[in-house]
Amino acid sequence: MALKYKRILLKLSGESLMGEQSYGIDSKRLDQYADEIIAIAAQGVEVAVVIGGGNIYRGMQAVGNGIDRVQGDHMGMLATMINSLALQSALEAKGHKTRLLSAIKMDTIAEPFIRRRAVRHLEKGRIVIFGAGTGNPYFTTDTAASLRAIEIEADVILKGTRVDGIYTADPEKDSTATKYDRISFNEVYEKGLNVMDLTAFTLCNENKLPIIVFDMNKPGNLGRLIAGQPVGTLVEF
Repeated sequence: MALKYKRILLKLSGESLMGEQSYGIDSKRLDQYADEIIAIAAQGVEVAVVIGGGNIYRGMQAVGNGIDRVQGDHMGMLATMINSLALQSALEAKGHKTRLLSAIKMDTIAEPFIRRRAVRHLEKGRIVIFGAGTGNPYFTTDTAASLRAIEIEADVILKGTRVDGIYTADPEKDSTATKYDRISFNEVYEKGLNVMDLTAFTLCNENKLPIIVFDMNKPGNLGRLIAGQPVGTLVEF
């Protein structure tokens, strides 16, 4: 089967790992994600992953809790490492080789992020997980995903969410919202649609990196995307 994309960056939210829970990591959801990722890697797709940490801690919570914003963001980075370690464990339990690269020095559990090393791991067929965001406060994991995707020269960012694409309004709040199959970066700006935070979105736009927003929770969607089937919403130029 011909592959639409050879090298991808998959962006997952921390909240998606909660499944039906209100906090933490749902083992069934983690297992499903691992199966989906391994299935496309087995076809020869080079896969990099960035996971948020919102199921454990968000840096933005810090301000309301009386914690310094910079400290809070560092706490959020550590939350992403917990999720990254969980995904790494799930993937390796199924027999696939992985590498976890951290933007913050954590020698005992992860390699430091070095672009050339990350690319080499991908070329060798290892699933690469990027943890700890960008390593800097005030930047989201969306921005980390955009930055890493550009650095490794990924063909596309696949943003896995719990909705099946980008809508004219929030479909969970507005029953009249309609879905876009394709939309340009300029249209997203003009309509004020929420795809990624503005820094992340601008990085993708400036570097001509397409984004596909899709429902990661529907089994088989990731594989269909890789095969070039119309899934989710494509943000293009």
